[in-house]
Amino acid sequence: MSTSADHAAQRGLAEKLGIGPGMVVQVVGADSGSGAVVDQALLDDVAARSGTELISTDDSDEVVDVVLLWWREGDGDLVDTLVDSLTNLADQGVIWLLTPKAGREGHVEPSDIDEAAPTAGLSSTRSTSAAPEWSGTRLVAPRSRKGSARR
Repeated sequence: MSTSADHAAQRGLAEKLGIGPGMVVQVVGADSGSGAVVDQALLDDVAARSGTELISTDDSDEVVDVVLLWWREGDGDLVDTLVDSLTNLADQGVIWLLTPKAGREGHVEPSDIDEAAPTAGLSSTRSTSAAPEWSGTRLVAPRSRKGSARR
């Protein structure tokens, strides 16, 4: 496969994640200090497709449309990290939980995600192959959560 074909495949993946022009994307877990490996081509394409600079966890308090959360088994408490990821997320925002595919080092069992998401106040809406080595699970806050804030 040629380099341009590889880039086209990655561009399709960013689009498949729902990344669009002008979207503000926050990246969590891409540099955990332990030299953790992520899919840099996907990150580069997300930045190119959105047309905005990706925000790291320490960069700003800006409201974001999408959180790309890179997570591996052993990274800590998934529920706490998901709750933290909601801090800057827009009302209609999405968290993409990116985990190593089955058989890869750091793989996270889908049952662990299914248990953590509702505890963090999130619902899993779908899963996809986000990159050659990574699976993506789309997490959103249920619409009823927004209504529950009203009294």
